[in-house]
Amino acid sequence: MSSLLESAGNFQVLPHLLILAVAYLLALPIGWNREKEERSAGLRTFPLVAIATCGIVQATETVLNGHPEGTARIIEGVMTGMGFIGGGAILKHGTSVRGTATAASLWATGATGAAVGLGAYDVAVIISLLTFLTLFLLKPFKEEGKADDKTK
Repeated sequence: MSSLLESAGNFQVLPHLLILAVAYLLALPIGWNREKEERSAGLRTFPLVAIATCGIVQATETVLNGHPEGTARIIEGVMTGMGFIGGGAILKHGTSVRGTATAASLWATGATGAAVGLGAYDVAVIISLLTFLTLFLLKPFKEEGKADDKTK
């Protein structure tokens, strides 16, 4: 009971809310891209992935403070779980496979959220930016390849 009362004394919503908002905002452009492309995961899914991964890291920081191997295990579990979520976005239709970019984007968004949760904002921004740019800038090359396949 005393640890519950001590925890209540440390109840600090605002710092966590700001950190979670950063993760949320970094995921929005990626979710917007996937939504615009009418993919299986979109504008709601990507921010949720980012805040969930960030939140898990934030929630465990007080328990694991000073134990980097414990933090590493949490990150390992979170990223493994992201692989399973991404796997659900991949669909196979005959010889065609769709959803791999969405799956990879979900995984990258999980990494973004984890990086924000760890305080590595520079890494989070770079992951988010490169993911968005990859989806946006490389799309014409993918469509060009599809057109070439149809003419063969």
